[in-house]
Amino acid sequence: KFTQPLVDNAYQEINLLEPGATVTLISTPGAFEIPLGVQTVAELGRYQAIIALGLLLQGETAHAALVAESVTRALLDISLAHRTPVIHGVLLVENEDQARARCIDPEFNRGVEAARAAVAAARTLRDIK
Repeated sequence: KFTQPLVDNAYQEINLLEPGATVTLISTPGAFEIPLGVQTVAELGRYQAIIALGLLLQGETAHAALVAESVTRALLDISLAHRTPVIHGVLLVENEDQARARCIDPEFNRGVEAARAAVAAARTLRDIK
């Protein structure tokens, strides 16, 4: 409901910023599995940047916050270990209104922001090298 619009917006923005860029989509069964997918992709060494997108809806327990914290740390570690920009777009929101605003609304769309960050980071690293 919310993750696909995030992906769609990121894809469209990448195509605007880097026409002809190759974009590969890999899905995981849940947010907790995202770092393993990202690590597997990073190990290939083929991509200039990786964008991790997902949504965690905070419930009555601390589970979503624990997953979000674990994902955040893992994505940072993968980025540093592989010297590949890993853009963190795994959102932790309190309710569907927040999810709608960040995943669907064009004004605050995190997919667009993630795509812009990925392109900027890839360009920066390319310039450094």
